[in-house]
Amino acid sequence: MNMFNGHLAVTAEEVDQGSESIHQSNLAVFLQPKKRKLVLHLDLNNTILVSDAVTNQGPRAALNSYLSTVTWGQLSETGEWQWLSDLSVAPPCKDAINYYSKFGRSLDFTNTPMGQRFKEVHSHHMQLLEWHGEPDKVFTITGEDGKRYNWILPSFFHLLESLHQQERQFSVVLRTFGTDLPLVLHAVRSALMGQHPDFPQLQTVPITVDLTPGQIRCSKREAVLTRGSERISTKAKGGNIYDYFSTMEGIGGFQDNFDWWARNHFSSRGGKPFWIAPNDCDIQHIFIDDNIRLNEEDTIINCQVLLDQESGGRSRSAPTSELYDVCLVQTDLLRAIAEKDYFLDCVRVCEENYDRYLCNLHVE
Repeated sequence: MNMFNGHLAVTAEEVDQGSESIHQSNLAVFLQPKKRKLVLHLDLNNTILVSDAVTNQGPRAALNSYLSTVTWGQLSETGEWQWLSDLSVAPPCKDAINYYSKFGRSLDFTNTPMGQRFKEVHSHHMQLLEWHGEPDKVFTITGEDGKRYNWILPSFFHLLESLHQQERQFSVVLRTFGTDLPLVLHAVRSALMGQHPDFPQLQTVPITVDLTPGQIRCSKREAVLTRGSERISTKAKGGNIYDYFSTMEGIGGFQDNFDWWARNHFSSRGGKPFWIAPNDCDIQHIFIDDNIRLNEEDTIINCQVLLDQESGGRSRSAPTSELYDVCLVQTDLLRAIAEKDYFLDCVRVCEENYDRYLCNLHVE
């Protein structure tokens, strides 16, 4: 580059170098693999809500109940309970037992003699949940102490905003056994209209919310999805509901079949049905739920891997361990409360692991 009459002059060689640089940049963008569409199945209670209308749990009780499922101990040789230091969604060691498996869920867990060691954790995350600013009937919930708390976690709204900014193609399927779904759908639509004071920019996200709650009911013969006038069954083709969710746009919600789960002793056999299709190169389904566990006799998802989508949609059952942090994520509620990027991190980890999962399938 030279000076000419006090101005910078660009040589022909430098123009060629610049053109080559632009060409390489465009080529890199062209060669970058296209991101799959994300279909995110999200539980409500103890995943994006810290409350439960069915059991009338406010945020304090719901957080106590959750902590009783992620605190671990062991029985000594004399049968006495001994706490382990770890607080985690997965067992910290082979013989670890979470508190609720031994003693049941406790809505007052951190105020009991056994659970008081976790009281500081509970208090800290209750502070993080507090609503700051004017009370809002749509986006807040009144706690047992009379304070106002975020009803839907800010990390959920941050997920929607961030995926839009990343120009990702995605849809969200809210899945719950509970009764909160209609109000949650209305609240999410209000946020996307720019009415959430902490997320006014959500009004720029061009995603629609279907306010009609659907249902999924299961039997030994089939799973049936209904929403409004729509009815989809797996009886004729196992992949029908997978196809329905894969083509779904925007945000919608479905109440799953709690009675069927209870009749199957709260095991994966009666859990929320969930399908993945490794041969579908364009889509990745991810399910995030606090009741996903590695123990098939105590988990909430009945996962089916579609073997072919053309001839009847044959499938095989997949254990949670096969798809844990690949397509199935056990909610870390403490992180979801404390970290705005929590759900984004879950998606990132699952996408990375899914690529490896597919490579291993093809190798086999």
